[in-house]
Amino acid sequence: MSLNAHDRPGAQAAALRPEPAEFACEDGVGLRGHLWRAAGAGEGGAILVNAATGVLARYYHRYARFLAGHGFDVLTYDYRGIGLSRPERLKGCGYRWRDWGMQDFAAALRFLHEATGCPRPMVVGHSIGGFLPGLAPNAAMIGRMLTVGAQYAWWGDYAPERRLRLLLKWHVAMPVATALCGYFPGRRLGWLEDLPAGVAQEWSFRGPCFTRSHPRAERRDILARMAAVQAPILAIAVTDDELGTVPAVCRALGYYTGAARRLAVLDPAGYGQTAIGHFSLFHDRHAADFWPDTLAWLRHGVDPWPGRTMGFRAP
Repeated sequence: MSLNAHDRPGAQAAALRPEPAEFACEDGVGLRGHLWRAAGAGEGGAILVNAATGVLARYYHRYARFLAGHGFDVLTYDYRGIGLSRPERLKGCGYRWRDWGMQDFAAALRFLHEATGCPRPMVVGHSIGGFLPGLAPNAAMIGRMLTVGAQYAWWGDYAPERRLRLLLKWHVAMPVATALCGYFPGRRLGWLEDLPAGVAQEWSFRGPCFTRSHPRAERRDILARMAAVQAPILAIAVTDDELGTVPAVCRALGYYTGAARRLAVLDPAGYGQTAIGHFSLFHDRHAADFWPDTLAWLRHGVDPWPGRTMGFRAP
């Protein structure tokens, strides 16, 4: 799609510097991140960037700077137990995966609304970051969502040719290492960042129905929260993503029953690449193609990949 001068990659963005952001969740846990103020008139609205599991928020800073350079206020933040929001002692902290949505995302959304005055912030969610919003009690205030490889890591949805390796890594080795250390030593192993034990365990033992990892008394309320999300969702799956496969993305989308949902399936060759995988779209090698494409959806709600969008069907 064609871009005007304001939308060209890097326009105004290089000079932008973020403000430190600190805010507290309802349960008292403090989180830290960065707020990127929009360049120019700032008429694009506000965007909350939700990270993947075990990925520092700073990985998304270049994309956040790009968005701010094109008129959006942007918040990046680390979930509890990760990066800037890591406690002094990770072992025994009691943090769980579900807390990232029920507490952390809810607090981040509230902070962004109060800091910018935007009544309906948008969300860019990567991996679990595209699923967590539905767990938040205030998720109904989301204006629009763009998700990339968004799923909740049930091993049965992994790419068939890599399923056994991923099963052994994340659902056998990870819980064993977590049990031995009291937290998951991901950084030491070179497998993403360290994770609180509760986060690692929820990932390791996730089944095809995600609510089974929640107490029985909470399950009906959780499903109602996800159904209450009415924000249009454009979900992206990449053909060589071993985690965020089309079945995995569709399984996650299936819980957003109150939202208009579209699924765009992208191929590395479409961006002149031999591989993209689960993480690459947020790398600045895509600052001249995928990043500008996302502006159409975030700014106007226009699908920039109409020829690659398929009908959504829940598994």
